Amino acid sequence: MGRLTVVGFGPGGYEDMTNRAVEAIEEADVVIGYTTYVELLKRVFPEKEYAATPMMQEVKRCEMAVEMAEQYDRIAIVSSGDSGIYGMAGIVMEVAAKKQAKIDIEVVPGITAASAAAAILGAPLMHDFSVISLSDLMTPIDLIMRRIECAGMSDMIVCLYNPKSKKRTAYVEQAADILMRYRRNDTPVGVVRHAGREEQSAYLTTLGELKDAPLDMFCVVLIGNSATYIMDGKMITPRGYEKKYE
Repeated sequence: MGRLTVVGFGPGGYEDMTNRAVEAIEEADVVIGYTTYVELLKRVFPEKEYAATPMMQEVKRCEMAVEMAEQYDRIAIVSSGDSGIYGMAGIVMEVAAKKQAKIDIEVVPGITAASAAAAILGAPLMHDFSVISLSDLMTPIDLIMRRIECAGMSDMIVCLYNPKSKKRTAYVEQAADILMRYRRNDTPVGVVRHAGREEQSAYLTTLGELKDAPLDMFCVVLIGNSATYIMDGKMITPRGYEKKYE
């Protein structure tokens, strides 16, 4: 029985990969992934055999992985970040179940964009937070905005994935307007682009100014809660330890 390992390899650099992720990729007979991710991994594991599919072919990619796992001992299908957070783990399991595949499936976690971006900005995720994608390819925009509203009502820190694309230019402004019903316009916001990669950049802004911030699909947006503040250029959300032990 073959093994299919769903690997989250983090931002892309070797230094941010877990030992388990490195081991799974090194031991795989074939590594399967989205074309861009495969190109990232070729820099680190040039000797591996790869199979790739372009964007919007996730199901085909998973079907390929499941079929190969029935033929080989070890196959790895890769996702950037964490394989179980907007990654390939769920769809791999669904495809394998549909095909009634006789394979073992293992999920290897990785550093997701939220934690990578938070480390660059300081310590913005020290309290309860929500991670919400503004991409409406899989989820109706009305439902996405209801989730934004719930996060605002509960004073959770909000981490936005996929904040803006060429076609989706107004969703982040809509999200900011909803959150400003529940928190100040000067609430700190951190933006990280290409977190953990060579092209990495980051800057701080505010919730009121977020609509004018330069954003794209490579950005992660972290919006503070009512207690978040900036100190020495770092974004900090207190957990409350100082009050507990005063």
